[in-house]
Amino acid sequence: MLSMNNDENKFPDYVTFPRTFEKYKWYKPLITIVLVAILYFVFNTILTGVFQAVYGTNVIDGIMKGGYETLNSSDVSVYYSYLSMVIFAPAIYIASKIVRDRPFSSYSSSRGGWNWKIYFKCLSIPFVIYLVYFLISLLIFNEYGGVSQVSLICMIISLILIPAQCIIEEHVFRGLLMQTLGAWFKNPVLAIVIQAVIFAIVHSYNSLGVISMGISGLIYGLISWRTNGLEAASAIHSINNLMAFFVVALNLSSISSTVTFWDFISDILLTLVSAIAIYYIGVKKGWFDEKTPDKLI
Repeated sequence: MLSMNNDENKFPDYVTFPRTFEKYKWYKPLITIVLVAILYFVFNTILTGVFQAVYGTNVIDGIMKGGYETLNSSDVSVYYSYLSMVIFAPAIYIASKIVRDRPFSSYSSSRGGWNWKIYFKCLSIPFVIYLVYFLISLLIFNEYGGVSQVSLICMIISLILIPAQCIIEEHVFRGLLMQTLGAWFKNPVLAIVIQAVIFAIVHSYNSLGVISMGISGLIYGLISWRTNGLEAASAIHSINNLMAFFVVALNLSSISSTVTFWDFISDILLTLVSAIAIYYIGVKKGWFDEKTPDKLI
């Protein structure tokens, strides 16, 4: 599906990239993961404390006890949900500086670090695909309810936080986790499969939703491998989550951990079509051929 001859690829294999660094030792990624977990716990404790101090304990307690169903697209609880993933970024950055086995930006790609130009180019493709699907759905189901209880400020903040959340989530699963597994097993495919299983398990959905997340994790992992970076997967992930937010904001659906069969089919098809379109358009136009000019940090 997403195949490319590695002999024609001038960049190191993204999944096994950690092994190319002189200071790499098999145990160093494990130390990094432990440090990330500790730092995340500290940062999340601080974040939780700030939100509870400003907005009260009910906001956070409701999420922890009730899960996705307690989130409200117009409530600060959704900001807490986004930020609880974003704070993985400083955790990974600090951990990488402590372990010093490789640059932090090597988690982003094996092309020289994160490339915003590639990300925004990739973003345009699923945006068009999801927009067409969204408009067709409106025409077929005719369930438009108008914007309800979602302010302009909420929309703007979500437009910033949702892509940030998705980019960092890709760094956690397709970066830190997948690259660690790839370096250990020296087998990209095995690493992609294992991270996809873990990605599915950590999402609190029903069985159909877990399967959907697993398949999405496979697609994200494959396109990250084939493009030697996280920009394409992050773009699809960003549009997917933004789509979900606006569907809720427009009263077309509600936030739920119960995934229906139609949700399952549509999510997989949209993710797959977006990945294939990005890959073939990107390869044809040479998006993934140039080394990122940003210095590795």
